[in-house]
Amino acid sequence: MAEESLIRNRFKGFYYAFKGALLLLRTESSIQVQFCISILITAAGFYFGISPIEWISQTLAIGLVMGIEGVNTAVEKLSDYIQPDRDPKIGFIKDISAGAVMFAAIAASIVGLIIYVPRIF
Repeated sequence: MAEESLIRNRFKGFYYAFKGALLLLRTESSIQVQFCISILITAAGFYFGISPIEWISQTLAIGLVMGIEGVNTAVEKLSDYIQPDRDPKIGFIKDISAGAVMFAAIAASIVGLIIYVPRIF
């Protein structure tokens, strides 16, 4: 009985995670742009025939950026819910969250440059 409940809870967890991913893709322009970029970069990977290690690096970089962008969106939405008025402390929190996305995006860009610049030039 407990095992059945554990499996059911895993399916529920997956359902809510999938629902959240779809909500992000439908409602957040930054995720939409990053998703389109990830599709283009994935197509480039097939076109240039990148190695398995490069696929791993690229996939992790894409997942990192999109995952942190999702967390950033949650922080922003929660901050706006808690304090709908302009507040310097909330602004500080949102800026830190956006900065985390920037670090991930810079790292992902470096991965992309390492993989694709030698193939393009």
